[in-house]
Amino acid sequence: MKGILVIEDDPQLGPALHRGLTAEGYRVELVRDGTTGLERALAGGHSVIVLDIMLPGLNGYRICSALRAAGVDTPVLMLTAKDGEYDEAEGLDTGADDYLVKPFSSVVLLARLRALLRRGAAATAGQSVLRAGDLWADLTSRRAGRGAVEFALTPKEFAILTCLLHAPDRPVSKEEILDEVWDPAYTGGTAIVEVYISALRKKVDAPFATHSIETVRGHGYRLTPREQP
Repeated sequence: MKGILVIEDDPQLGPALHRGLTAEGYRVELVRDGTTGLERALAGGHSVIVLDIMLPGLNGYRICSALRAAGVDTPVLMLTAKDGEYDEAEGLDTGADDYLVKPFSSVVLLARLRALLRRGAAATAGQSVLRAGDLWADLTSRRAGRGAVEFALTPKEFAILTCLLHAPDRPVSKEEILDEVWDPAYTGGTAIVEVYISALRKKVDAPFATHSIETVRGHGYRLTPREQP
């Protein structure tokens, strides 16, 4: 049974998360303050940590930074009532793997958790670094590059790249990418995938005069291992 540590002080949301995730078959531990939350997270035994930002004792940013500094690579999903690009960047910079703004639906939360659990399982199986040719992505540090050159990728660009790297030489449909990377509540269609693929190609292919992300007409995209010339 997958273990989830929930660090949340809201008297209604915390117990609701505990009940809902337990009903989904997860083993859930609920902690209501930052200091105890950090202690329990450092103790290990959890597959994912659901971490609120505004907490008594230590805030979520400090907890996440402390975990990464201690070498704990358990996936972290941050929860916050604040909504803004700066807040998301700060959370990701401290080592969080994903970010969810309150209020959120249980469908979205469960989808995010499943994605983090898959990522954690891949890392546990020795696949923390995915490779195709000289292209690579580190699932733990969330860094990516080609050879010795690293890319500056947005969270969604990184997620799309890892989605393709999980299935090199196999066509991946736009719908699969949407399911893996976007919220289940997203209803804008697959055109957004094309926009992000174009941006990704400009970073991982164009500067190296290679074409590793191929379009599969009528289906989606295929990542073909290629070395830069």
